[in-house]
Amino acid sequence: MVKVLVVDDSAFARSRIVKVLSQSPGLQVVGQAVDGADAIRQTKELQPDVVTLDVEMPVLDGLKALEQMMRECPTPVVMVSSLTGPQTDATIASLELGAVDFFLKPSIALPAGTGVTQSDLSKTVMNAATVKVHRLNGKTPQARTTVTLAPNTRRARPGTIDQVVLIGSSTGGPRALAEVIPRLPGDLPAAVMVVQHMPAGFTKSLADRLNRSSALQVSEAVQGDRIGAGKVLLAPGGFHMIVDRDGKISLNEGPPVCGVRPSVDVTALSAVEAFGKNMKAMILTGMGSDGTNGAAAIKAAGGEVSVEHESTCAVYGMPRSVIEAGWADDVVPLGECAGQIVKMCS
Repeated sequence: MVKVLVVDDSAFARSRIVKVLSQSPGLQVVGQAVDGADAIRQTKELQPDVVTLDVEMPVLDGLKALEQMMRECPTPVVMVSSLTGPQTDATIASLELGAVDFFLKPSIALPAGTGVTQSDLSKTVMNAATVKVHRLNGKTPQARTTVTLAPNTRRARPGTIDQVVLIGSSTGGPRALAEVIPRLPGDLPAAVMVVQHMPAGFTKSLADRLNRSSALQVSEAVQGDRIGAGKVLLAPGGFHMIVDRDGKISLNEGPPVCGVRPSVDVTALSAVEAFGKNMKAMILTGMGSDGTNGAAAIKAAGGEVSVEHESTCAVYGMPRSVIEAGWADDVVPLGECAGQIVKMCS
């Protein structure tokens, strides 16, 4: 049984969430907390497998409680709140702090017409129980030191496309990207594309937050964008991102690949066709095997592939798949991923 602690200051919301989870085989609600301070106390006492956490609460709000929890008693957390919706920073902030996933409160109270069923909450909680969470410590992404290029590295002119780096991530990705992207130097001699598995409406907030803490210009890709040195383009949620030989981006709503859209493989295969041996890839934390076929194509073209080490992954699925297929040139912990990208481009 997966033990769950439900945290919400609203008695109505708590009762609805508890009802949904209690009716789900394999889930057991072991406690209910009414604010962030109560949540931390009960997490330490009950040691649940998953915590569902509201954002807006008295005494200690959800984001502050999450940060303290990740420092003192790391536990898989699913954010459940009306604030964690499209175009809100609360969602991305919680994921950067270590939350595993999120779920919209209207889907609990008013499932009709939302396109989301109550059973989806149970599935989200069950998946969260399989995620390995890491203790939050050290500096914020904004305060981390930027990696510098080797002295003999040729600096690319802004907008040029001599090399292309593709970063792929899924579960745990926002936190990993907040560690990697802000540490890349502004004069990195490569265009950067990022594919993070995320629903439509959330990737712009992710790109905006990364942009505020990065030397590179980070933005959500739009139809007709062009990749180039000095820029990071993030695939929008719900769309595959394709790039051509001129560096022009096109987006489509084709069938999911590996069960996801956007897909790392889709972007990688188009980029390899366009840029061949000049392709580099970094595969970060995530469930499934998306990125493995793309890595194979990059290696076949003479490019280079690195993956995140198991010790720092929230979910080891994507990196492990690349390693087991034999396509990984290097395996490095998250703290060294930015340096590895710079090394590949030097």
